[in-house]
Amino acid sequence: MTIADHEIPLAVRDYGGDGEPVLLLHGLGGTLEAWDALELEGHRAVAMDLRGHGLSGDGPWEWDRVLDDIEAVVRHLGLGVPAVAGHSLGGMLAVLWARRHPECPAIVNLDGLRSAENDPDNYPGMDPAARDQELAKLKAMFDAQAASMGRPLPAELQAMFPKRALTEKDGETYARPDAELLQAVRYTPEFRDTIPLLRQVTCAALVVIPTQDPPGMSGGELMEAFRRGVRRDLAGMPANVQVEELDASHNMLAEQPKAVAALVTGFLAANRPGTAPSA
Repeated sequence: MTIADHEIPLAVRDYGGDGEPVLLLHGLGGTLEAWDALELEGHRAVAMDLRGHGLSGDGPWEWDRVLDDIEAVVRHLGLGVPAVAGHSLGGMLAVLWARRHPECPAIVNLDGLRSAENDPDNYPGMDPAARDQELAKLKAMFDAQAASMGRPLPAELQAMFPKRALTEKDGETYARPDAELLQAVRYTPEFRDTIPLLRQVTCAALVVIPTQDPPGMSGGELMEAFRRGVRRDLAGMPANVQVEELDASHNMLAEQPKAVAALVTGFLAANRPGTAPSA
């Protein structure tokens, strides 16, 4: 389904189901298909391609405009006041949505707290020289990834991407999102660190953090220190914020779909519209 009466076309998948609505938001570089493996029993699940991703249209990455995109989906499908669950970038958007909509019954943030490339203080317990060296390597890797998104995708690499994430231009195949959008997202304060904004959320919020390194990244000591920093900064959250750890990596939707679905449905069942946030 495509919503055409908006600033940009928005691609949506309505999984159907009975019960309260939950809107699902994928991560940076993903598509709505990231949610296909999750069975959210007792809910009407709806996923969307974010702007610049999948089959949705292109547009500048401004957080308020992306929230307006979400508003358009909610309005078009008559979802009322849905819960929102997001992975990675989608989790960050869930936090921003809850700040805009304090009446939101609940949000779920699946490892959408801060960029792995972050301020040095967010890697506690690590030798500063080793930390800075590893951060430089990480930055170089992300720089290369962003630059590659602006170039045609070789045929042998196209199979690594969902068909939905590919686009044709001038006879060449490119992956979405493009390099411009990646750079626009990468250095925004919201993407760098969403944890301070999470403290401003008043509805029920579930945060799920992984215990393993991201796939394809030999994070070693840097990623261990990164997780320590996340745990440190999630300590002392308001009572409406619940934190769970999952034996998975950042790619938890693909690795542990049943476990993620159980966490999401259990939390939403305990925080239905009209109920006080459960502690």
